[in-house]
Amino acid sequence: MNIKIILSLLNLFVFSITAYSQGNNYEQNYSKFKGLALTPPMGWNSWNKFACNVNEQLIRETADAMISSGMKAAGYTYINIDDCWHGQRDSLGFIHPDPERFPSGMKALAEYVHAKGLKFGIYSDAGSQTCGGRPGSRGYEFQDAQTYASWGVDYLKYDWCNTEGLKAEGAYMTMAAALQRAGRPIVLSICEWGTDKPWEWGPEVGQLWRTTGDIYNCFDCIEDHGTWQSFGVMQILDKQEGLRQYAGPGQWNDPDMMEVGNGMAVNEDRAHFTMWSMLAAPLIAGNDLRNMSKETTAILTNKEVIAVNQDKLGIQGFKLSSKDGLETWLKPLDDGNWAVVFLNRGDGPRKVEFDWKKNPITDELSKAELNASQTTYKIRNVWTKKAAGTTARSFKAEIPKYDVVMLVLSK
Repeated sequence: MNIKIILSLLNLFVFSITAYSQGNNYEQNYSKFKGLALTPPMGWNSWNKFACNVNEQLIRETADAMISSGMKAAGYTYINIDDCWHGQRDSLGFIHPDPERFPSGMKALAEYVHAKGLKFGIYSDAGSQTCGGRPGSRGYEFQDAQTYASWGVDYLKYDWCNTEGLKAEGAYMTMAAALQRAGRPIVLSICEWGTDKPWEWGPEVGQLWRTTGDIYNCFDCIEDHGTWQSFGVMQILDKQEGLRQYAGPGQWNDPDMMEVGNGMAVNEDRAHFTMWSMLAAPLIAGNDLRNMSKETTAILTNKEVIAVNQDKLGIQGFKLSSKDGLETWLKPLDDGNWAVVFLNRGDGPRKVEFDWKKNPITDELSKAELNASQTTYKIRNVWTKKAAGTTARSFKAEIPKYDVVMLVLSK
């Protein structure tokens, strides 16, 4: 064979191998990091209480307070900065924090949080600007992911303002690919407000996804902003119907951050925290941890209620019945145990009488069974932290308005 032909074929082979390998370099992994958030994430976010009034002193003090208040010991992990931390992009397009609010930089702040044994979260937006008018990540996803990884970020809340022309699934897949390329395992919190049914595609892309618009600190009402609305706790709760089959270890329906400690009555806060625990929802506090009342602290750090939320089965609870403002909710737990909640949404006290033996229950989703005729369960009231008999007898109680009774049934 002619030497020129041989050399030409060799060059073509080398070129083909090079092109193929280059092609592989540009293949993307559009899925989330595996093995993260196997139970609902627990932490704190700045938005509900502080909105755009964030700075590094607040974040450092909040990290300190998470420890001193007992919240870290109760399982809270993430210190998450929401919107308005952003400064400008440099000439190469890399984002920098606001130099006046975060003069030490984000890497130093993340190191401070990590030194406390906590994890560090940040916020961006799939659009050109964040909801607060700061630089969004559209067109800069891979640069931003590299930046966050270099800072030591552990959690990214990714919002959906100013996203004209974008399709949600594709936009969030792009950020998931960017996080994969950056190489640091980061929880991706999809904050698309439930508009494009993220529960259908979110399990492959992120660890949690917002199911509704924004919450606000009202138990049972709607706040109308004209072009959009904020929802009270009960309105958010109602919007979770039909979604429980999408939840499980590493993939959670997110009914938004909590308003516990932000102005509602203690009983309303208790009911709010209870229902988020029954929903297997992320427990992301949204209050000022530095100045909590003893009642707020007691609610947020109740380890028995938190254990229901963090149950390793990851099964979202369900509503069994509703009558005259009184709802009965159940959540299957590990080892054949159950959590049971009686929620009073009525405008006055409600009496509950529940005959366990006459109400055998099978959860169609998990196939778990609660049959008190075959098994007698011990009952514990996890808010009073006292034993409450067994399922051999009917359970009776009077529940004040906008309050709950929460029980754990164990074999």
